[in-house]
Amino acid sequence: MKKPPIIWLNVSLFAITFLSAVILVPWRGIVHGYGASEWIAFIVLAFASGLSITAGYHRLWSHKAYKAHPAVRFMYALGGALALQNSALHWASDHRIHHKHVDDNDKDPYSAKMGFWYSHIGWMLREYQSQRYHDYQNVRDLQNDRIVMWQHKHYLALVLLMNIGLPALLGWLNGDVLSMLLMAGLLRLVVVHHCTFFINSLAHVWGSQPYTDKNTARDNGFLAMLTYGEGYHNFHHIFENDYRNGIKWWHYDPTKWLIKSLSWLGLAKDLRTSPQERIESARLQMQLLRTKNKVVHLPNADEIIEKVQAEYELLKLHLMDYYQAKKTLLEAKRKQLVDQQLLQQVEELKARFLVQQKHWRSLTATYS
Repeated sequence: MKKPPIIWLNVSLFAITFLSAVILVPWRGIVHGYGASEWIAFIVLAFASGLSITAGYHRLWSHKAYKAHPAVRFMYALGGALALQNSALHWASDHRIHHKHVDDNDKDPYSAKMGFWYSHIGWMLREYQSQRYHDYQNVRDLQNDRIVMWQHKHYLALVLLMNIGLPALLGWLNGDVLSMLLMAGLLRLVVVHHCTFFINSLAHVWGSQPYTDKNTARDNGFLAMLTYGEGYHNFHHIFENDYRNGIKWWHYDPTKWLIKSLSWLGLAKDLRTSPQERIESARLQMQLLRTKNKVVHLPNADEIIEKVQAEYELLKLHLMDYYQAKKTLLEAKRKQLVDQQLLQQVEELKARFLVQQKHWRSLTATYS
């Protein structure tokens, strides 16, 4: 089968920036050295560009997980140009197709089933999706966003301004333009590129699947540290409209913290979260599936599976009863109609759920 034509602009861009970063950056460090200013600029611009992708391109524009003030969207547009990952319009279009057709080698732009290299960077090196490159029908909502369209129209100029002009200005202010261009410009760009690309590659092959096995996405706490919180990818692929990726308070997800902080400042609103009972149900379903798979070869497999299934159904019942009661309580609080009987009912249902949950964990641990 004949391979699609090579996109020489992309090949040249990735090759030149990567080779320059691994050769010129160390060379400059050896012969001249880098000061604190270059390192600080590297870190600040890495977070500015990376978070513009994760909080802006991804969770805001691709998934509509929250609404942001125009000033925030403007900063995301500049930061997205700094990240050099195409315009927000194009990025979001690709990403929505990825979620709609995940792991479909014919339709997913960066299907993980095409291999690590392809999903990491190879999909951008050839015209695999040339027939729909300028088809933005799936992002018509974004075409009504003036900031998105302004960035799309002036993308090249913004890329040059943010990746050359900004580091050069910082270098001029610091008295060392070349060092700043290499650190805050070149090295920062390459690092952010490949950390972002890890979400399409490593996050689909390395990690756990606590919520679904219907696709290749994985949860990986280490990758979350490299990708501004995007490493909880298994959760994201089943609850894509949630503004969080890391749902526990201790999950490293600076993108979530940024969005929440913006909401406290009045710069973001309508933050979407998935119902807790749906999250728990997805987790329980995967635990049930794994337990069944582990005991299927045992002599008394049918008996064990029947027992596990019964305990699962009972836990699901307690789960739904408890969360339904919690919803009723919240609604009553809004209407200022809370009574002691309702509070007591919620506590009783919670206690039953926790007891059954403990029993379930003990049972599944027996066959782990």
